Amino acid sequence: MSGEISPAGEPSGPGTSPELRASHADRDHVVDVLRVAAGDGRLTAAELDERLEVALSARTVGELTALTADLPPLAAMTGATRAEVKDVVRIEQVHSSTVERVGRWVVPRRLELAVYWCDVTLDFTEAVITHDILRIDVSMEGKTLTLVTRPGIVVDADGLRLVHSAVKYRQAPTDPVRPATLRVELVGQKAHGRVVVRPPRRTIGQWLLRRSTSPRNPSPGR
Repeated sequence: MSGEISPAGEPSGPGTSPELRASHADRDHVVDVLRVAAGDGRLTAAELDERLEVALSARTVGELTALTADLPPLAAMTGATRAEVKDVVRIEQVHSSTVERVGRWVVPRRLELAVYWCDVTLDFTEAVITHDILRIDVSMEGKTLTLVTRPGIVVDADGLRLVHSAVKYRQAPTDPVRPATLRVELVGQKAHGRVVVRPPRRTIGQWLLRRSTSPRNPSPGR
C-alpha cells in the first residue's frame, strides 16, 4: 500500500502492509525514536515506558507504526543530537569545584571518570538518551558521586570496587513489567567517599501536594 508511514516515522515504499511481520531492526528503530522523543520532552516518562513495552513485544509493522504516528521522523528530531553522541567521554579533575552534567546533556556510550577530591553529579532527569546502556569507568577518590535518575533508569554498581566507601540507593521502586530505558553500569574503584543514587528532589509544590493528600493522624482519644 503506497503512502503509508513506516515505524521509523518516514514514508514506506509501495507494497508495505501494516500486517507485515516486524523485524528486530524495526523494533530497535522505533525504540530509538521513542527514547529521543522523550529526551526532547515530547513524551512523558510514563508514556515512554508504556510505548517501549508495546514496541518490544510488537509482532507487526502496524503495531509499531501506531507508536510513532504522533512523532516527527527520527532525523528531524536528532539531526544535531546524533552528531553529538560520543562513544567515550573522559572527565579529569583534581581538587577543583563540583563536576556536573545537568539539563539536556547528551549521554555518551561510555564515560570515564578520573576525579580526585571533587564532587561529581550526573543528573539524568532531562538527559538525551539514545541507547540503552551507559558504562561508567570510575577512578575516583574522596567526595561523592551522585546519580540523579528518572523512572526507567537502573543503576548497577556490582562491578564497582569500594574502598572505605559506601553506595546509597534512594531510587523509586521499579515496575518489573516495564523495560528499563537506560542501564547504568558502574565499574572501577571508588575510594574514601560515597556513591548516591536518588530521584530528583521534590519541588515545594510537590511536597505540599503530597502532604495535603497524605492521611491525617487520628486525634488522641478517638
